[in-house]
Amino acid sequence: MAVVQVDTGLAHLDRPFEYTVPESMAATAVPGVRVKVRFAGQDLDGFVLERREAAEHPGRLSPLRRVVSPEPVLVPEVLRGARAVADRYAGSLGDVLRLAVPPRHAAAEKALAVDPPAHPPLPPRSSREWQAYAAGPAFLAHLTAGGAPGASVLTLPSTRSDAGWPVLLAEAARAAVEGGRGAVIVVPDHRDVVRVEAALAEVLGSARHTRLTADQGPQARYTAYLKVLRGHAQVVVGTRAAAFAPVRDLGLLAWWDDGDDLLDEPRAPYPHVREVVLARAAVEGAGVLAAGFARSVAVAELVERLVLTRVEAPRAAVRRAVPAVHVAGEGHDPDRDPAVAAAHLPSVAWRTAKEALVAGPVLVQVPRRGYLPALSCQDCRRPARCPVCAGPLGLPGPQGPPACRWCGRVETAFTCPSCAGTRLRSSVVGARRTAEELGRAFPGVPVERSGAGTVLEAVPAGPRLVVSTPGAEPVAPEGYAAALLLDAWALLERPSLTAGEEALRRWLAAAALVRPADAGGRVVLAGASTEVTLPAVEALVRWDPAWFADRELAERRHLSLPPTHRTALLTGSRAALEAAAAELHLPDSAAVLGPLPHGADGLWRAIVTVPETDGLALARELAAMRARASARKDPDPVTVRVDPPDPSA
Repeated sequence: MAVVQVDTGLAHLDRPFEYTVPESMAATAVPGVRVKVRFAGQDLDGFVLERREAAEHPGRLSPLRRVVSPEPVLVPEVLRGARAVADRYAGSLGDVLRLAVPPRHAAAEKALAVDPPAHPPLPPRSSREWQAYAAGPAFLAHLTAGGAPGASVLTLPSTRSDAGWPVLLAEAARAAVEGGRGAVIVVPDHRDVVRVEAALAEVLGSARHTRLTADQGPQARYTAYLKVLRGHAQVVVGTRAAAFAPVRDLGLLAWWDDGDDLLDEPRAPYPHVREVVLARAAVEGAGVLAAGFARSVAVAELVERLVLTRVEAPRAAVRRAVPAVHVAGEGHDPDRDPAVAAAHLPSVAWRTAKEALVAGPVLVQVPRRGYLPALSCQDCRRPARCPVCAGPLGLPGPQGPPACRWCGRVETAFTCPSCAGTRLRSSVVGARRTAEELGRAFPGVPVERSGAGTVLEAVPAGPRLVVSTPGAEPVAPEGYAAALLLDAWALLERPSLTAGEEALRRWLAAAALVRPADAGGRVVLAGASTEVTLPAVEALVRWDPAWFADRELAERRHLSLPPTHRTALLTGSRAALEAAAAELHLPDSAAVLGPLPHGADGLWRAIVTVPETDGLALARELAAMRARASARKDPDPVTVRVDPPDPSA
């Protein structure tokens, strides 16, 4: 008989079921293969988890309907990692397996050879990127020797095409390969995948790695998965989809830029790549590498618990690698051109850009896309809101009236409810409007935009202004001569627990594309308060993200906030939340906030927090609550999300 995980989609049926194996399927219905089974009058998909001589169920068993494919696509190590992820996030194993194993594509199975080719010898190369870090060579040596070290690397910026963080990750993967093992590298988006792929081709040769991303298309993605499964590729690079790649003899799991929200899975049970990596590393005895220009508070907590070791460059090396950072004051330069004043550029930012354009391109980071995404009353400065849905009013372009960014209603006769004013002013200037204003302030200089809808991979050398939203900054071949980080307050003053952490991460990512200070590289932060010292601004000026992360972690521990405490968001109607609260058996350490109204659609939200030590107990109880609601077929279920990226959102 066979034990099968049936994809029912129902929380109360998220467990294995037993089926008999017909004689015709005895050789193919092995653990890990896809099968079709009869369940509740339907033919459903499932995976064979194991084969047994005798059944535990005393009654009559149904037979397997058919073996969909003889390919054992669910390997035991990935299955154990998926179970751990489901348990941590109060989710179902079926939901995690849908994330872990891509849909079958029959043509891909037939086209790829079953036996892997012989891998060519590794090209000669030394791990030069790791030499700049005090503990770097020791980490690689431990990895090559078959160990399972854990490291958090604060990466030095580099504007060379043959150096920098992609090469650092590729050299770590090479250390695992030299030890006879494989590696998984997870990055936020496709532009990062392209850069790491180029580095892997240089460090490992072109035949040892493959790309695995969700946007490859059904056949390409399944082919990449099979290449890993069958041993054609020892190293995988990709986005979230690569975190569960079934690499043989896994030796290293690495991920880049832990704070990027693209590493948060938007589908249930909403796992973060970090937790998938840690779960798999614990199961498979693999090394772990978290790398980035910034260190997230969650990674800082892992460092404090000695799960990861600090790997950082000496301060002298940091100073040689980074640009000079200046914070612009709020003063005005009366001698500036009127067009420059209209562009809302502080004097130091304007002078920096003007001087730097002689030497190369200048990056301008704008925190908001669009034209004028936020408006306020000209007289009292109260934010302008839609009278129908209370959404923010914005100006989508240079022509036409303002419109609501939530419901799209056009506002033709604005009247401020506070002071009865009828005039509007811009609260935040978007990337599109900034590009227009800079074009007038610097006549004759090409202006390019990179953001939603048009993300540039790279820009050519030479004088030009590149206006970008955070995360869409293109690479310049020899680095930018300067960077202007505008409207810093828009990032710092967001009503979010992670506002300072996210602002510093985005600033460092942009500043890392600028040439070092001794090569003339300069960064100007504009729009931050100069009256008080802000930790994120100080960390940028000093280029000390470790100090900021440690400081933020200490404050959150004092306030019992994540990541020192585990958090669960429960969302639903007020009646459903009250009913759920009545049947929950929470740990004694739990604190419940709410329920409170959430949004304009009648939903309510409650927040449950427990210390890290009670995190699994909370997750088990929430999973049991979901199962009870599913069994009762509650028409008004409660949505559960464990450890959301920002509980305050």
